[in-house]
Amino acid sequence: MKNWWFLRGVRKGILTEKTPKDIAEWSTKIEGKGVANCPTKAIENGKWIAERCIFCRRCYPNYKPNLNYEISIIKGTQKLFKKSFFIYPIDAGSCGGCNMELKLISSPQYDMTRFRIFFTNTPRHADAIIAMGTLTEKMKEVIKEAYDAMPEPKLVVLLGTCAISGGILGEAIPLEAQVLIPGCPPNPYTILDALIKVKGGKK
Repeated sequence: MKNWWFLRGVRKGILTEKTPKDIAEWSTKIEGKGVANCPTKAIENGKWIAERCIFCRRCYPNYKPNLNYEISIIKGTQKLFKKSFFIYPIDAGSCGGCNMELKLISSPQYDMTRFRIFFTNTPRHADAIIAMGTLTEKMKEVIKEAYDAMPEPKLVVLLGTCAISGGILGEAIPLEAQVLIPGCPPNPYTILDALIKVKGGKK
């Protein structure tokens, strides 16, 4: 009886979600108007800046999420990775939230491997580095060493508000990246959507 989920999968065929069903609303695009008591200045002149938002909800009810999880910023795609895309995560000192959401995209519910996206344990086999946490000067050197070990072509992905802008902790060390995935933490669908787009694939 312990393997009932496996037998159900064999009978029904597909258990992986083709499209999102249940999305955490406070990790999606925020819209509204009026005063926003934002500690990270993610709302300025009524405009939402995804790269700074920690989804603390202090802007509610003047501003609300609209369930649009496609909030990543893609500065360029690389179709060479269409057949396979290997990612190497680096934690620069995160709270663990981004790590958990990133790990979830490998679960059966999201199944990143159906899009030919895989984790690798070494930057020498990686197509992209995914950096999480607030980047410091010392960690910048570590990331540079990992980046230099990667084969060409290669990408840098900043995952979460801390890596992109420093989040609630302050300024992050600038790091040139081709992909920015905002969120605190980002929704697994947001992460998967960004990785699929940057590799030139389709959902």
